[in-house]
Amino acid sequence: MDIQYPLELIGTFMFAISGSLAVQDREHDLFGAGFTGFITAIGGGSLRDIILGSYPLVWVNDVWFLYSIFAGILVAFLFHRSLGKLRRTLFLFDTLGIAFFTILGVEKALSLGVQVEIAAIMGMFSAVMGGVIRDTLTNEVPILFRREVYASACLAGAIIYLVLNHFGLDRDPNMLISIGIVIIIRLVAVKYKLSLPRLE
Repeated sequence: MDIQYPLELIGTFMFAISGSLAVQDREHDLFGAGFTGFITAIGGGSLRDIILGSYPLVWVNDVWFLYSIFAGILVAFLFHRSLGKLRRTLFLFDTLGIAFFTILGVEKALSLGVQVEIAAIMGMFSAVMGGVIRDTLTNEVPILFRREVYASACLAGAIIYLVLNHFGLDRDPNMLISIGIVIIIRLVAVKYKLSLPRLE
């Protein structure tokens, strides 16, 4: 069974929760939280598809993506108190989201026939831009510009996926391995407070 489609739905679900929870300490109603969750879930993938000229956009063409977003918003709304008490809940859902979307973005770019270098960039772009839009909407410094291993973890996972693909590893295990690499890099970097050198 092809695992790409369920992973896309799961990644969309995770990002919707991440975006909705991002406003829980602010004076936002359900619509405000839902809108932030919606934009977070579709932002990176939509911008990627617009850049690559892929229409209709995925969430426009397949209503199940909307259902995944609504489910994520509903989960965040119903369980925001318990989720908010769990340390780094937002971080967890965001990490899972960027891991899924990185590899799925690479896959989408490759399916459109672009060069592998562009595919790696599009994978990273798919993963991080939803979070950038979320942080901008909530008046936060976008995580992309903080001293965190974020976009670089996505780029590393995208490159690993492309390398393993070049050497003929089956698609489904390659996706799982590469997604796992993004998650591991992100978790280790946060745990040990690792960051890339600053431009000084």
